[in-house]
Amino acid sequence: MCGIMGYVGGDRASGIILNGLTKQEYRGYDSAGIALCCKEGIKSAKIVGRVSGLVKLVENMPQECLEARSGIGHTRWATHGGVTVTNAHPHESADKMVTLVHNGIIENSKEIKADLKAKGIDFTTETDTEAACQLLAYLYDGDALAAMTGLVRSLTGAFALVIMFRDRPDEIWCARKGSPLVTANSGGASYCASDPTALLEFTHDLFFLDEEEMAELKPEGCRFFGFDGARKEKESIFLNWDSIMADKGHYEHFMRKEIEEQPDVLRLTIDTHTVLTSVSMERTLDLPDGLMRRVGHVQFVACGTSHYATLVAQNIMESLDDEVDVRAEVASEYRYRNVRGGDDTLAVFVSQSGETADTLAAARLARSKGTHCIAITNVRGSTIDREVKHTLLSMAGPEIGVAATKTFTGQISLLALLVMQLLKDRGSLSASDEARIIGGMRMLPAHVHSILEREGEIRSLAEKYSASKGFFFIGRRECVPLTMEAALKLKEIAYLPSEAYAAGEMKHGPIAMLDENLTVFAFVPDNDLREKTLSNVEECRARNAPIILLATEGDSKAKDHANDVLYIPRTERELFPFAGVAALQLFAYHVARTLKRDIDMPRNLAKSVTVE
Repeated sequence: MCGIMGYVGGDRASGIILNGLTKQEYRGYDSAGIALCCKEGIKSAKIVGRVSGLVKLVENMPQECLEARSGIGHTRWATHGGVTVTNAHPHESADKMVTLVHNGIIENSKEIKADLKAKGIDFTTETDTEAACQLLAYLYDGDALAAMTGLVRSLTGAFALVIMFRDRPDEIWCARKGSPLVTANSGGASYCASDPTALLEFTHDLFFLDEEEMAELKPEGCRFFGFDGARKEKESIFLNWDSIMADKGHYEHFMRKEIEEQPDVLRLTIDTHTVLTSVSMERTLDLPDGLMRRVGHVQFVACGTSHYATLVAQNIMESLDDEVDVRAEVASEYRYRNVRGGDDTLAVFVSQSGETADTLAAARLARSKGTHCIAITNVRGSTIDREVKHTLLSMAGPEIGVAATKTFTGQISLLALLVMQLLKDRGSLSASDEARIIGGMRMLPAHVHSILEREGEIRSLAEKYSASKGFFFIGRRECVPLTMEAALKLKEIAYLPSEAYAAGEMKHGPIAMLDENLTVFAFVPDNDLREKTLSNVEECRARNAPIILLATEGDSKAKDHANDVLYIPRTERELFPFAGVAALQLFAYHVARTLKRDIDMPRNLAKSVTVE
C-alpha cells in the first residue's frame, strides 16, 4: 500500500520522483505529495487525487525548486486521518528541520504525540506519521545517525520511513521495519522506492532493505546500518526484469496486457522446470535428501488470489497421493491457530510481492516451530525470498494491474510442478501420471492463446450480462478454486456482488437468492462430475436464473442447459483451471470496462498488503 520515491543526485529531482510515483500508482492511493530540497529550505506540494494533478502543481513551484537535486515523494492510502491535503505526505516538523514520508502504521503514535505535546510541540495533522516526524526533529541535534537510531527504537508497528533534514541537502535517510523499501545507486545518484519497478530504468542492481535496517543515501553511494546504529555491509541483488515489462505499451490497461502475457509465462515456467515429460526442479529447489520421505504433512499458506492458487495445488496433490496430509491455509488465520509444525511438516508460502504481511508472519511462525519451508514469490530479493531458505521464483515478471492475472497463472503452474517434484521425491508419483500431466501442461500455452483469440465472443458475453445484480460461480472439485478466483475478479474490478460455491452447496441455502437478475456461471468440464454439476445447474434454471456454462470443446449438449456457453480446449482433468482462468479474467475485465470502472487501480485496493 502507498508508494514512496526518493532521489539525490545531479539531475532535476522533481521529474524523477513524479515519474517514480506514477510507476507505483497501482499500489493504491488517495492523495499524493512531493518535497524538494530548494535553496531556501525544503518545499512541499500536496494534493488530494492523482499524481497527474500533482505534476501540474509542481509545475507552478518556484524555479529554484524545479532545479532541486534531491527530494522525496509519496502516494498515500488513508489509514489514520481523513483524505485531506493536510494529512497527505510529506510531513514537516514544527521547526521545519525534518521532512518525512511513511508507509505502514505506527502503533504507539498516540503515546508519542501526548509526550511531545507536553513538551510544547504542536501537531497539525490527524496522522500517526506526524508523530515520527516531530519525534525525529526533537531527537536531532546535528547527528543524523544518532537521531535515526533513537527514532526507530522508539517506534512500534510497521514502517518504511524516508527522511530529509533541512541542513543535509545531499542526503536522504531511510528506515524499514515490516514495510518494504528498496534502494539503489547508479551514475552518481541514489534512489529509494517502495517497489523495484520504479528503479529499473536506472539500474537492475538493487539493495532491498532488511527488517530493522536503515540506509543513508548520497550521490556517491548508499551506506547501511542496523537499528542499533552499527554499520552493515550489504551486497546488491540483480533483478532480472526489463523496464519495458512495467510499461503498458499499446494496451488500454495493464490488466489486459498482463492477461495477454500468460502463454509466455506458462511456456517459460514449464520449460525451466521440466525435461521432456519429466519434472526437474532439483537445481532450483535443492531440498535436503530424503525430506519428502520423512514428511507426512504439507501446508500451502497464502492470501487472496495466491490462496486460491494453493487450493489448485492441494487438489492436484490429493489426486496423485492419498497418504500425504495436505492443507491449503489462509495466512491471516494460520498465525493465530495451533497449527502443526516440526520436522515431519513442509510449509509452502506463496506471495506475489514477497512482502505480504500475513504470509510473512505465518512463515516466521512455521520456521520457529522447525517446519521445513519453501517460498514462491515473484520478486527476487523480497523479504520472503531472503527469510525463507528455499525459494522458487515465478516467471511472471512485474505485474502492475492490482487484480492478479499472470501472477496467478505463474503460481499455479509453478505449484503444480512443485507438487509433482515433491511426490516424485517421495516415490509416490507414477511415471504415467508425470508424463500425462506434463504433456498436458506443454499444451497449455496454445490453449490459452486460443482463448485470447476469442476475446470478441467473451466481450459480447460480458456486455450482455453486465447489468446483472450479481453472479454465482459454481463448480466441483478442481473447479472450486476457479469459482473463487472468478468471483474475486468481478469483486475487485467491477465492484459486483459475486459469490463462489461448490455446486452441491447451492441447495443448502444460496439457491434462495436466485431470480432472473442473478446470473449463474457454472463450470462443467467433460469429466466424471459433469452430470452431477449439470443437475445443480438445472436447479438454478428452475429458479429462472440466467445460466452461463464454461464447458469443454466438443460438448454439444452443453447448450441445452444454458442461455450461453463459453467453450475452452480439452485438457487433463487436473489442468482445467489453467485452461479456463484466462476466459474468466477476460470476462471480468470486459464487465468492468462496460461499467467504466478504474480497472488497473480499483477503489480501496492495493497491490501489496504490507500491514495486517
